[in-house]
Amino acid sequence: MKQIPIPERIHRGAREIVITWDKNHTGTYPARELRLSCQCAACVDELTRLPLLDADTIRADISPVAMSLVGNYAIKIEWSDGHDTGIYAFDLLLALCPCPKCAESHDHE
Repeated sequence: MKQIPIPERIHRGAREIVITWDKNHTGTYPARELRLSCQCAACVDELTRLPLLDADTIRADISPVAMSLVGNYAIKIEWSDGHDTGIYAFDLLLALCPCPKCAESHDHE
């Protein structure tokens, strides 16, 4: 059974969310990119997994307004555009990690 990654700390900034996975691994997620990565049924077709969200409708200055934990596996983010139905699983967040080390490994996949 695959172990679910659990962050040590999650911090909401004005235009980003910072996740500390461990003492040697911190990712700073730009708010707009994270909002565009929402996997909820309003943003992604549940059957085809094709995006429904039009990226042009998401403002560059979008920000996370509030966050809450969902069990021990995800966070829910309320966005400044009013969207609040997305649940961001920790394994998805780790896969999207923009830190230099993870970005390099994404480039090699």
